[in-house]
Amino acid sequence: MKGQDKERGANSQLEWDFPGEWLVEDLRGGGEILSLDVLGTQFAIRWGRSVTLEQKQSMRSAWSRCAGTEAPLVPPLAKEPTESLPFSASVSYMSLMHDGGTFALQAASFEELAEHLTSRLTVAAILENAGEFMMLHACGVADPATGAVVALVAKSGTGKTTAASVLAGTYGYVTDETVAIAPDGSVLPYPKPLSVKQGPGAPKHQVGPDELGLQPAPAKPFIQSIVLLDRTESDKATNQQPTLRQVPLADALLALIPDSSSQAEIDEPLQSLCRLIDRVGGVWQVTYSEAADLPQALEPLFKKQRRSKPTWEARPAAGAAAAAGGAATAATAVTETTQIPEGWIRRVEPKDAVAIDGDLLVMLESEIVRLSGIGPAIWETTASAVTLDQLAEEVAQVHGRPDDYRAAVAAAAGQLIAKSVLEQGGE
Repeated sequence: MKGQDKERGANSQLEWDFPGEWLVEDLRGGGEILSLDVLGTQFAIRWGRSVTLEQKQSMRSAWSRCAGTEAPLVPPLAKEPTESLPFSASVSYMSLMHDGGTFALQAASFEELAEHLTSRLTVAAILENAGEFMMLHACGVADPATGAVVALVAKSGTGKTTAASVLAGTYGYVTDETVAIAPDGSVLPYPKPLSVKQGPGAPKHQVGPDELGLQPAPAKPFIQSIVLLDRTESDKATNQQPTLRQVPLADALLALIPDSSSQAEIDEPLQSLCRLIDRVGGVWQVTYSEAADLPQALEPLFKKQRRSKPTWEARPAAGAAAAAGGAATAATAVTETTQIPEGWIRRVEPKDAVAIDGDLLVMLESEIVRLSGIGPAIWETTASAVTLDQLAEEVAQVHGRPDDYRAAVAAAAGQLIAKSVLEQGGE
């Protein structure tokens, strides 16, 4: 009896010393925890009790190319099933911004739960990498021999997943969702399940790249080309073939910024994107109707492109511009640190600004605004606060004095105030 007590005591001491490891091993053995590496962030998923073993295994298979290499975390218990939301999961992840992150999911069907899980994992990983990577909303495929990646940028529902599934039969599958580009041009693969449309209103089916026979990503992928997808309706009568054209830089920036995640968190967001575009030889657009035609059409873009010569110039912050002179003299200048007198106008401090072919692209908190015509002159003049009369005279020195120039400047300034490019004292 004493021997049994002694043995029980030893086991109790062992469990006391290593409760976390015993629990992790027990959960792992039962298939309860799915450990994933998503864009460098470690996640652990714990399923609710309505999720069947077959469903758990299907998710483990679908996410196999993102399998985590570290010992999994232990998420809290998933929420209990309800009549309307019987399927659930609990997720924990190693967060660099916090000590750790946790979120819970519930859904009416397992397919809906799987779709929500994919979306939440992606968003959480993107936020973790904000400011570190340029993240294009794109599918990415890579030359298996060289590692050269072509990123195909498009909005949701416009052909990224279909393009990835077709191209990755030949090229390495990098992602169908987010191409994460490091400052040195290397690409961090995100070979998630492909989110395949089912029917109207139905959740997207999460299909693993192995199930579709997609090629693995090469060991050291790097960005080679950036392409905007432009899918058109099929015209079998004319057998229309895909066409490639290079996109002007300003148009490329305006197209890429809305399809970039957390670009505003990058240092010099517009300038850094311009430098990337220069590195890859510009942005291309492919117009096509059938995804099956893409491999041949895009083949040249996996080869090294001639680096573009910069056609853009950075524009200084308000303080630097004011120091260089301008409309507001020392007697009248009102810097960005002081209150604006009533009726005076000053530009809002932007995240970044670049001049391209006479236009000015200004990035505010998360929006990019293109200023043409007299817009750039208005922006330059309002580095420090000025009156509307001063603004009109400075713009006139650049663009002349037609009969209605003062009214035109006032109207343009009003539009820029409405867009939050300028601010006016007293409002």
